[in-house]
Amino acid sequence: MRADFHVLIDACVLANQGVCDLLLSLAERPRLFVPHWSAHILEEVKRTHRDKLSWPDALVEFYQREIKATFPEADVAGYEKFLPALTNHEKDRHVLAAAICGGCSVILTFNLKDFKPEHLQEHNVCAVHPEDYLVTLYELEPQQVIAVLGEIAGRRRMETEDVLIRLGSVIPKFSSRVLSDLPK
Repeated sequence: MRADFHVLIDACVLANQGVCDLLLSLAERPRLFVPHWSAHILEEVKRTHRDKLSWPDALVEFYQREIKATFPEADVAGYEKFLPALTNHEKDRHVLAAAICGGCSVILTFNLKDFKPEHLQEHNVCAVHPEDYLVTLYELEPQQVIAVLGEIAGRRRMETEDVLIRLGSVIPKFSSRVLSDLPK
C-alpha cells in the first residue's frame, strides 16, 4: 500500500525511541502515511534526548542527521504566520501551526490535553494518541505492520513478540492486539 495521508508527529512521540522507530518504519516505502515535523519540533526532540534521557551527544546528533536524511520532505517551514489565530495551549501552538501549514489532518501526540478538539476543528485537524493511530494502521494493513515489526526485531536481534512486549509499556492496547493475532 502507498499512502499519501499527511501526519504531523509531535516531539513527545519522536523522542520515544520504540514508538518512533515503529512509526517511521511504517512511513518508509511502501509507506502507510507521510510524516511531518518542524525544525522547532526536532529541536524539542534534541533537548529531550540530551537533557531528559541523557543520550550521548554523538547519538543525539546521529538521530537528528538520520531523521532529516531519511525524511527530507517531512520538514514544515513557514508555519509561523498561523500562530496568531491559534487558541490551543500556547506552548504547543507551533505544532498545530506546522500541521496546518503541512496539510496534515492528524497530529500524533501523547499530550492530547493541549490539543482539545474545540481548538482544532476549525482547522480540520485532530489530535490522536500514537497507540490509537497504530491500531488503525494495523487494522488497515495487518500484514505490513507485522512485517515491519519483524524487521525491527531483526535489527534488534530479538523476537517480534519481545518487541511488542517492550512496546507494551507505552502502547499496551496496540501491543496486546497484535500479540493476540500472532500465530502461537
